[in-house]
Amino acid sequence: MQIAIVEDDPIVAKAVSTAMREAGHECTWVPDGETAIRQNTLLSSDVVVLDLMLPKIGGLDVLRAARRGGVKTPVIVLTAMGAVPQKLEGFEAGADDYLVKPFAIDELLARIEAIHRRSASRPAMEVEAGPLQLSLATKRVTIGGRSIDLTPTEFSILELLVRYNGQVVTRKMLCEHVWGFDWEGPTNVIEVHINRLRGKIDRGRGESFIQTVRGRGYALVID
Repeated sequence: MQIAIVEDDPIVAKAVSTAMREAGHECTWVPDGETAIRQNTLLSSDVVVLDLMLPKIGGLDVLRAARRGGVKTPVIVLTAMGAVPQKLEGFEAGADDYLVKPFAIDELLARIEAIHRRSASRPAMEVEAGPLQLSLATKRVTIGGRSIDLTPTEFSILELLVRYNGQVVTRKMLCEHVWGFDWEGPTNVIEVHINRLRGKIDRGRGESFIQTVRGRGYALVID
């Protein structure tokens, strides 16, 4: 089983990772929410153990973005936030289980194995927002049944926007997602790709799905 630990505390992450590997599972550690989304952690794992109080992007926002994108991977929230309203918020965001710190490693392992058994299928290989659908396996994009041809860069940009549907995606996030580092080339490279992407997905629309948030970045807005 491939288990991802999204946790900013290296001591907790090391303890959990060691226990998972000793139990025969593969385990990866992701230290913050932004990296979890950029690396598609929830999509590429069998089970995710997710802290809520993460730097850069909080755990609930990571979870909501994944669920909006159609990701079905089982998620166990592991957090010090144990009040009933906080648990309810976690489940409403899409958590499958909720374990409060401090916790017993054996109990966490038992919950991971139980939730994996209950999971009927592998993580979804498609993400969607309204009429917009992306196949991560074939890199095929359709909107309202209409097929759209995108370049690999355009597809990567659109994928990140879909995962953050309704939220601002910064220039830095786009650069790191597409190229793996902060872009140091021409300053308008992102704008050029965004404009081309708009021309392909906004055909027949008066207002673009991709909105510019001045001074911050871009946001895909699809109800």
